[in-house]
Amino acid sequence: MRMSDVGLRSERGPILLALMLVIFLFAIDATVLSTAVTTIVGELGDFASYPWLFSAYLLGQVSTVPVYAKLGDTLGRRPVIFTGIGLFIVSSVLCATAWDMGSLIAFRALQGLGAGAIMPMALTIAGDIYTVRERARVQAYLSSMWAIAAVSGPTIGGLFAQFLSWRWIFWVNLPLGLLALFMLWRNYRESFTPRPARIDAPGALLLTAALVLLAVGVLESGNAWEWASWQTVAVFGGGAVLLTAFVLVERRAPDPIIAPWVVRSGIVRSAALVSMTVGMVTIGIVSYTPTFLAGTLGVPPVASGLTVATLLIGWPLAGALAGRVYLRVGFRRTIVMGAAIVIIGTIWLAVASSWPSIPLTAIGCFIVGIGLGLSAGPSLIAAQSSVATRRRGVVSGTYSLSRSMGSSLGVAVFGAVATAMVAARGGADVPGAVGAGGTGVYIGAGIAAVLMLATAAVMPHVPIADAPTKDDAAPEP
Repeated sequence: MRMSDVGLRSERGPILLALMLVIFLFAIDATVLSTAVTTIVGELGDFASYPWLFSAYLLGQVSTVPVYAKLGDTLGRRPVIFTGIGLFIVSSVLCATAWDMGSLIAFRALQGLGAGAIMPMALTIAGDIYTVRERARVQAYLSSMWAIAAVSGPTIGGLFAQFLSWRWIFWVNLPLGLLALFMLWRNYRESFTPRPARIDAPGALLLTAALVLLAVGVLESGNAWEWASWQTVAVFGGGAVLLTAFVLVERRAPDPIIAPWVVRSGIVRSAALVSMTVGMVTIGIVSYTPTFLAGTLGVPPVASGLTVATLLIGWPLAGALAGRVYLRVGFRRTIVMGAAIVIIGTIWLAVASSWPSIPLTAIGCFIVGIGLGLSAGPSLIAAQSSVATRRRGVVSGTYSLSRSMGSSLGVAVFGAVATAMVAARGGADVPGAVGAGGTGVYIGAGIAAVLMLATAAVMPHVPIADAPTKDDAAPEP
């Protein structure tokens, strides 16, 4: 197929547009709510519980990604992504009608259950309908949605909260979700023969419970309770026990949720570790930079939000170029190049944090975004290209799960580092203490980037094929 066949006006254009809309729906949900938290708490009360608006969503998403990914390879992508979008729409309506903080948190968890299917299936569908060479251009279209969401999300959330109602943040998902559903239903026809569904229910339940406990431990230790406490031991210990039981059950399951080949594949392992470090770097910089700028310079939320947005603008710009780069030098070198640029960006941020400045911080965030754009997309495409179509859903799900777990781990680790450094230097009211916390977070992000570089350097070679693999046999690791 010619490269001119890729684009919104091509035969597959309507499917690409639908995938862009689905990804935008997923991406903007992560940014639009943050600016409306104050308004939500003012109406619903219960300030102490508001962090669970984000944690509940993340738990719902993380706990279901492996199950959705397996179902996508068993039943087909179409029914799974339809279910995810439908559940996301219904839960958005419920969120818009929430009567107190508890109900809103519960509906956010339900929304996370829908989101768990959206991103893995969208990435898998793109991998199914486009060859590796075509995805060099498709990546630019898909990556642009993250940049648009990064810039428009906080603005839309703030406008709704200030001039209409925070409930419109969720109502707006209704027309967007229905439009995406209609476009996929009308244009996407997968050449996929569903296999008899043999759902590994015990494995799915054990993995879901283990992921929930581990995620709760990462998110709440140091917040709801001290790290050195019996709650931490109980949560992580329970998660470890359930995870061990899951491994034992999977060894005997005829059709396991996570098959042994996933663990054996060096390419999939490397891509998952890269994805995890991408999640850690992103959440560390995006979550702490606004606090750093507000505490040291007293800048308003809009200014700090726009500063962080440079990272999410640099990302898709580099993502658009990443395809051309990996077609020329290969996946591994492209990812190594991206990781090296991330290291440079985090060093810039760590050094510049001694002289707080919006322009300097924005430049550092942009550099990091460039590096992430050269690392994230190519690592996913490399992993997808290494397996047959029947196994691409599991690979995409593993990649998405790793990103989410990396984000959760980053929130906990970088939050603990920042809190300790700020407290040791006089508290959050002291600008120098907040600056020191920023330095610690940026150094931590740099360490994660070094791990990304080391992982990419040992990633096995992945040949660039002109067509997706048709054979159902996965390659040897």
